[in-house]
Amino acid sequence: MKVRGQGRVYLRGDMWWIAYSRHGREIRESTDIRLDPEKADRGEGKAWKLLDQRRGEIASGKFVGPKQEKVTFDALKALYEQDYDLRGLRRETADARVKHLEAFFGLDKALAITPTRLRDYQQHRLDEKADGATVNRELAALHRMFELARKQGLLSAAAVPVFPGRLKEKPPKQGFFEHDEYEEIRKHLPADYQDVLDFGYYTGWRRREVTELTWDEIDVPGGVVRLDPARTKSKAARLLPLSPPLLAVLKRREKARLVERKGDVRIVDLVFHKNGVPVGDWRKTWNSACIKAGLYLTVGAGKRAKKIPTKTFHDLRRTAARNYVRSGVPERVAMTLLGHKTRAVFDRYNIVSEADLKQAASLLAAYVGAK
Repeated sequence: MKVRGQGRVYLRGDMWWIAYSRHGREIRESTDIRLDPEKADRGEGKAWKLLDQRRGEIASGKFVGPKQEKVTFDALKALYEQDYDLRGLRRETADARVKHLEAFFGLDKALAITPTRLRDYQQHRLDEKADGATVNRELAALHRMFELARKQGLLSAAAVPVFPGRLKEKPPKQGFFEHDEYEEIRKHLPADYQDVLDFGYYTGWRRREVTELTWDEIDVPGGVVRLDPARTKSKAARLLPLSPPLLAVLKRREKARLVERKGDVRIVDLVFHKNGVPVGDWRKTWNSACIKAGLYLTVGAGKRAKKIPTKTFHDLRRTAARNYVRSGVPERVAMTLLGHKTRAVFDRYNIVSEADLKQAASLLAAYVGAK
């Protein structure tokens, strides 16, 4: 055994070990360096280098230690997923972010994820044509992983890397429907999809909140829908009074509740379905209806020209927010009906249209003219 200052290097079997003191306690650590008779120092030199590294970390207050060096990205990911499950959050969005992070950092140790590596990730995702907002959310998820590891004692604060600045994000989407646009798209949708569109238009609910609606959540005699909190993004129960247009939709859906297949008749629990099959990814149907309604942009030219729909189902949510305010519904009530927890989010959805601005200008002109 050889001693240098406040540390020592010694052999245990054919493996070099180091020992050093931190906070008055001796820490013994395997260097994972085996005795090498072929070398003049038998491999001892590398062990001394590691000891000097540890002593430098202790002196600078940035001690890492052997346990932290073993923490992998997979361990960070496991903590993140466990946290989502414990808090009862839906994993779809988290899983999408983890997928991209894992593809880049999957083989890394936590300590190898440095500020430079994080900037490389930003550039890598931008090269993949990811939006700045998407990359920001992904790195926020990674930062959350590091924070969970720090809180559970797997990593020290010094081991959490400095994350790069956020990328520039596009302004919030401004899409919404004027009533004639809604009616035009509706003409080109199959009947089952028309009902989904109608329900979305008059409620502003998220698509899955609509397509996964069950009859157990509907109280027709009471005139309300009670949305299960497990199905909402905010995890809060929601009460929706049934207006005449919504009652008309439900009456049509009730007629479609009985489905016959191969001589068997069964009752479908889902409100919205197509011959008993859930209305899932209806992108092709939606895109086709938008194009037939003339609500699209042409990208490219010649044979490479492609028609891109300018409307999405989520635009119905912004439309409902605007229509609630236009019709005089108090903003706090509109927020509750839409399931918005914060005013900031609601303001992003309460879009001012060109028609609103023209109306405001006309009102001002009329007011001044009356003077």
